[in-house]
Amino acid sequence: MRSRWLPLLVLVWLVLGAGAAIADRTYDLMYDVRLVPTERSARVVIRLGEGAELVKRLWLRTDPERHFNFQGDGEVVIEEDGVAWTPPETGGELRYTFLIDHLRDDRSYDSRCTKSWALFRGDDLIPPRRARTITGARSKSRQRMRVPEGWTRAVPYPLLAGGVYGVSHPDRGFDRPTGWMVVGNLGAVRETVEGVNVTIAGPIQHGMRRLDMLALMRWTLPNMQEALGEMPRRLLIVGAGDPMWRGGLSGPNSVYVHARRPLIAEDGTSPLLHEVMHAMLGIRSGEGGDWIVEGLAEFYSIELLRRSGTLSAKRAKGIYKKLATRGRKVKSLESNRASGDLVARAVTVIRALDAEIREKSAGVLSMDDVARVLRESREKVTTAGMLTAVNDATALTDLETLASIAVK
Repeated sequence: MRSRWLPLLVLVWLVLGAGAAIADRTYDLMYDVRLVPTERSARVVIRLGEGAELVKRLWLRTDPERHFNFQGDGEVVIEEDGVAWTPPETGGELRYTFLIDHLRDDRSYDSRCTKSWALFRGDDLIPPRRARTITGARSKSRQRMRVPEGWTRAVPYPLLAGGVYGVSHPDRGFDRPTGWMVVGNLGAVRETVEGVNVTIAGPIQHGMRRLDMLALMRWTLPNMQEALGEMPRRLLIVGAGDPMWRGGLSGPNSVYVHARRPLIAEDGTSPLLHEVMHAMLGIRSGEGGDWIVEGLAEFYSIELLRRSGTLSAKRAKGIYKKLATRGRKVKSLESNRASGDLVARAVTVIRALDAEIREKSAGVLSMDDVARVLRESREKVTTAGMLTAVNDATALTDLETLASIAVK
C-alpha cells in the first residue's frame, strides 16, 4: 500500500515545495525620496533589503539632464543611455539626484518644484528600468516621501504603517512608483465613489475647482464602471495653475489637468474625463494606432456625459455632428500623433462602429465590450489590433465599419 501511494505523495511534495519556493522569491525594495525645494530637486535612494541576492543587475534608462550624481554600493556604471547597477548580494543602495523642474515648451512646465509645493510624475522620478533577477523573483516595493515640515502628500498608492506607501503592480515583477504626485501646501478633497478612492489635490490659491471635479466624478464614475468593468481602487487627480502646462496628461491611476482647463469644454467634450479615460483604459498606441487611444478617450468623454444625464441625448447628438463635420476631410486614421481633426474623425468612426455592433447584436453588445478587450490586453494597440479586438469581443465578422477602417 505504501509503495502504491508513494509516487503520489512525492508529486504533491514537489508541487508544494515548488510553490513555496516561488512564493519565497520576493525581495524588499524601498524608494526613499527626500525633496529639496531650495534646489528644486529630490534626493533618491533605491534600497535593496531582504532577498537582495535574487537581483543580479538593475539598469535605469536615465535622462542626464534630470538624473545625476549616481553613487551606490556594489558596481555602478554610467552608460551612454542609462545607468547599470550590480548590487551586493547582501543588499545595498543606489543614490542619485532628480531635477524636478522640466519645461514642456518655452515657458510652461510639466514638472515643477517651488518653495511651497512640487508636482511631478513617478515615472520620471524613478526612470524606466530593466532588472535581471532569479527566475520567478518579484519585488515587495514601498515608497517613502520625505518633505518639509507642514507639507502634505498626494500619491496614487495606499499609505501603510510607518508612513510609507505600498507600490504594487501585479503585472510587473519589479515594481516602481508611477503616475502623478503632488506634495506641499495643498488643498485636497477625498471621497469614495463606486468603490474608487478619489483624491483631487493641488496647491492652494491655484484655482483648482476640486469640488466641481469631485461632482463630475460622482456623476460619471458609475457609468464608467458599467462600461469598463472593475475599476482600480484609487484615482488621483492633480493640478496647478501657471506656469504649469495648460493641458491635461494621464498616468497610471492618476491624471494631471491645468487649473484653468474647463471640466466641460464649449464643444461639449470633457478634458478631465478624456484624461481619466486614458488612465482607466491604460492602453498605449503602437504604429499608427494613436487614433484608437485618443479616439476612445474623446468618444467616452462625451458618452459618459450623455449616459449620466449630464448632457441630454439631443445635445450629445449635436456634439457628434460637429465632430463629424470637423473630421470629414481626414482621409486616413493611421497616425503616431493624432491631430484634433483626426481625433474628431476617429470619434465619428468609433461611434458608427458602436451603433453597428449594437444593431447587429440586438443591443447585447457595444463598444464597451471592445474597450474591455483592449484594456485587458498588454499589447500596444494598432489598427490591426483594433480589428482583432472587435472580432474577439463581438464575434461579428460582417461589420461594414470594420471594412472602412481596414481600408483607411
